[in-house]
Amino acid sequence: MALMKSNAAWRRALYRITLRRWQRAAQRAKDAKLEALRTERAEARKIKSQLDRLIHIADERLALPMVGSHAFDKPFDSDWAWRPELWRGPLPTPSLSSAETKSMLGDEVTLFHDCRYSELTLRQLRNRREADLAPYGLRLDVFKFDGSFLSVVVDLPEAAANGLLRKHLLRIQTIVECEKPLEIFARLNVKHGPNTEQIVRELPLNQQDVMVEFDLAYSKMNEKRVERIWLDLIFEGPEMNQVTLRDLTFSRRPRAEL
Repeated sequence: MALMKSNAAWRRALYRITLRRWQRAAQRAKDAKLEALRTERAEARKIKSQLDRLIHIADERLALPMVGSHAFDKPFDSDWAWRPELWRGPLPTPSLSSAETKSMLGDEVTLFHDCRYSELTLRQLRNRREADLAPYGLRLDVFKFDGSFLSVVVDLPEAAANGLLRKHLLRIQTIVECEKPLEIFARLNVKHGPNTEQIVRELPLNQQDVMVEFDLAYSKMNEKRVERIWLDLIFEGPEMNQVTLRDLTFSRRPRAEL
């Protein structure tokens, strides 16, 4: 404990000495000899680049919501819940411009379209609004659109398929912002053996917090052969629009017994 206090005191003293040194350098810069000024400028730039890097990383990590957050509202009886990586933390490649079909942003989100010439941009952005629970969001910019379909596919993890039963309700919740009105459909795909069950819901974009549920009781899913699940977000009439998904979460719960 004494050693830790000693180290802390030493760091504070070194900080004060360094700060005074650069304060004096700034004060005499107008009258300093050019050779000395050139040397101090080079030193200051090296220090500044490291300080800027530190400030950028600190701002990113300390800003709310916290990076990596799994916090979101979910039904109390959920047996599985998940937020994809794109909405949880920073991606190594955060944006795609002139994105071709099957372009991936991270390991779980894929863009599909049939445009001859892509004028589509997909970008991860940092959420900084007080109301946001997700650290990051997804922004889709569409300029000229000469295709017939546009969708963003989210691959769900194995945990979503493990133990999936026809009595389950699978809920998705999102926050959507659009420059101008459009229709967005959510299509749940459940691969079971050689077959794929599909359930489609239109997102109610007249609500701030958008929620839809897929009731698997109305499907022909073979519970014993479920292999994988993915979600298609299908955008109708997306030309000259900007769509931002501030959050996207999934949860699963058993329907109440009758």
